[in-house]
Amino acid sequence: MARIGVVVFPGSNCEFDAAAAVTRLGDQAEFVWHTRTDLDGIDGVILPGGFAHGDYLRPGALARFSPVMGAVERFAATGGPVLGICNGFQVLVEAGMLPGALQKNRGLTFLCQPTTLVVSSTSSVLTRGATIGQELVVPINHFSGSYTCDDETHDELVRNGQIVLRYKENPNGSRDDIAGVANKSGNVVGLMPHPERAMSALLGSADGMVLFEGFLGVKVAPFVLAH
Repeated sequence: MARIGVVVFPGSNCEFDAAAAVTRLGDQAEFVWHTRTDLDGIDGVILPGGFAHGDYLRPGALARFSPVMGAVERFAATGGPVLGICNGFQVLVEAGMLPGALQKNRGLTFLCQPTTLVVSSTSSVLTRGATIGQELVVPINHFSGSYTCDDETHDELVRNGQIVLRYKENPNGSRDDIAGVANKSGNVVGLMPHPERAMSALLGSADGMVLFEGFLGVKVAPFVLAH
C-alpha cells in the first residue's frame, strides 16, 4: 500500500476529495501541512485544488514559498510522482516545476461544468494507463485556468510530448486547448480539471479513475523516467 501525501495549504478545499480518490483505489492518503519540510515515507504527492493563501497576488504565488515546496521539489528531483490539480497546478507553475502560466479565463468568467478531455500523451505518471485519443469527461471549477506560454515553450512541449491532456472543446481560452502538462521526465503533472471528482458514474463520471490508476500505478506497468 502506497502512502500518498496530500498537501494542505491555508485555503485548500479539495484535499478530502483527493484523499478519497486515493483510498478508493486502495492506497493510503496522508495530509501534509504546508509547513512540513520533509516527505519521509511518502510515495507520491498531490497538490489539491482550492485557494492556497487566498490566491493573493495571483493563484499559487504565495504557496510556492511554503516550506513544504522545498520538500516537494526534492522529491520530484528523485523521480517521485507529483500531481497538481487546479490550484495545485497553479502552485507547480509558480514554483517553476512545470512550464507556462495560468491566466484568467477567456471572458473573465468562473467556470464550473463537465468537460471532455482528450489524452494527447501517455508519457506521464498521470496518463500512462490511458490511450492516445481517449476521451474523458472530467469537471472543471476555476477562474484562472487558461494555460499560456511563449512560442518556444509551446514548441518544446509539443516536441517532448509534455502536453498530456487537451480540451475537446476549449472552455477557457487555453493555448492549443491545453488542459494538462507534464515536466520533461513525466513524473510531475498538472491539470486544471478535477479527476478526483470523476470517480463514480453515480456522480456523473468515473473517467477520473483511469488517471488516478495511472498516478497510483494501479493495473499499469511501473513508470520509467524519460530522458
